[in-house]
Amino acid sequence: MNPPTSIKVIGIGPGGSDQVTHAAVAALNEVDVFLVADKGEVKSDLVTLRREICERWIDGDYRLIEVPDPERGPDAERNTTEYQAGVAGWHRARTEGYRELIAADPELTYGFLVWGDPAFYDSTLRIVDALAELMPIDSEVIPGISSIQLLAARHRVPLNRVGQPIHITTGRRLVEDFRDDLGDIVVMLDGHLACRELVGRGLEIFWGAYLGDPREVLVRGPLDDVIEELIDTRARLRDRHGWVMDTYLLRPQP
Repeated sequence: MNPPTSIKVIGIGPGGSDQVTHAAVAALNEVDVFLVADKGEVKSDLVTLRREICERWIDGDYRLIEVPDPERGPDAERNTTEYQAGVAGWHRARTEGYRELIAADPELTYGFLVWGDPAFYDSTLRIVDALAELMPIDSEVIPGISSIQLLAARHRVPLNRVGQPIHITTGRRLVEDFRDDLGDIVVMLDGHLACRELVGRGLEIFWGAYLGDPREVLVRGPLDDVIEELIDTRARLRDRHGWVMDTYLLRPQP
C-alpha cells in the first residue's frame, strides 16, 4: 500500500511577507508543489503575493500551480439555504480539481497557502478533509497571524473589554444576530458594510483593509460619524484594485 500524500496547510498572514512565522517558513521549505486558486484577472495580485512570499522564504526548488477556481455564484443575492448549497457545490468542484492534480504525483508534498490563519472563515481545511475521503492524506496545519490580530495591533487596542466576550461573525450574519450583550464584535467577509444598518446604536468601529500590505488603510471612530467615509473609501479601493479584503471591530462607545 502506498504511503499517504503529505499536505501542508500554511497560514501566511494577512498579506505582508514579514507577517510569515518561523514555523510557516519551515513548512514552506518542505513543500514540493503549491496549489493556488486562480480567481481570474481581477484577483491576480493575490497569486502574485503568494509567489512573492515563496520567492522570499524558500531556499530550494518548488512548483506553484495555478488551479482555475470554479464559479461560486452571486452570494449576496442568495438566502441562507441557497448560499450554503452554493458553497457546498463550490467546495466539491474545488476538491475534484485538486484531487486530479495530486493523484498524478501522489508521492510529492503539496501545500496550500492560506491568507491569515486557516481557522477563520476559510474553506481549505474542509477541502483537505474532503480529499482525505477520496485518497490517503496526511495533513498538517501551520497557523498564521490572522487579520483579526493585525487589526487590533494596527489600532493599538485589545479585542475585548475587561471581562467581556468577543463575537466573531460575517457581514451576512451581523445584523440578524446583533444584540447589545454580544460583547465586542469582529466582522469578516462583509462586502457591503452591513454595519451601516447599525447606525444609531452607539457603536465605535475599528476598520482595516489590506492589512499587512503596503496598500493598508485604517479608519476608526464612532460608527455614526465615519460610516459615509467608510462606504466611500471601500468603493474607491475596490475600483482601484478590483477587490477589497477588510475586517472590522465593533464595540459600544465608551
